[in-house]
Amino acid sequence: MKMIEQFRNFRWIALLFMAIAVVSCSDDDEAPEEEDELEVITDVTLIFTNTSDASDVVRASAEDPDGLGAQSLVVLDAITLSLDTEYTLTFDILNALDEDDIEDIGEEIEDEDDEHQFFFSFTEDAFADPSGDGNIDTASDPINYGDEDDNGNPLGLSTTWTTGSDALAGGNFTVRLKHQPDIKTSTTGAEDGETDFNLSFVLNIQ
Repeated sequence: MKMIEQFRNFRWIALLFMAIAVVSCSDDDEAPEEEDELEVITDVTLIFTNTSDASDVVRASAEDPDGLGAQSLVVLDAITLSLDTEYTLTFDILNALDEDDIEDIGEEIEDEDDEHQFFFSFTEDAFADPSGDGNIDTASDPINYGDEDDNGNPLGLSTTWTTGSDALAGGNFTVRLKHQPDIKTSTTGAEDGETDFNLSFVLNIQ
């Protein structure tokens, strides 16, 4: 009888340890909290359209064929604009890693306009309007934004640029897209938040 009683006690102890082990494993297997995913951008194209002649379009592209891999966006083209001409600048921004499921990142930026802003810099007085050298160094410097978020702050998927009568060869045009969730205001600048891309193109005006 004593041995039977000891066996029963042992069995209950064993069952207790098994239950503790199952609970412990269940806790360990709980999925970790999801982190925000980085946006994958493989293709960026700047599209300058002559506001007086929609058939006059200048495109300049950058490409990153491996997305988040070892390579980064590589500028492929120079920007060559005509003298004394007004252009509207728009963008094609894509994630084309999957050829069967190409994502339009521009649409996502538009949907999240309160979290994004484009900033620009260019060779001093390369344009008649906007004047100066852009707003990457000083956010309040003039840029002709054609769009804004719901709070009235600029976005930059559409901007307007007017070249002057002076030719330019080998100048610079830089566009920087910032991701500024929860911090974007009328005064946030090109150093605030995370950089989605920063692209510098050779600028010619002739």
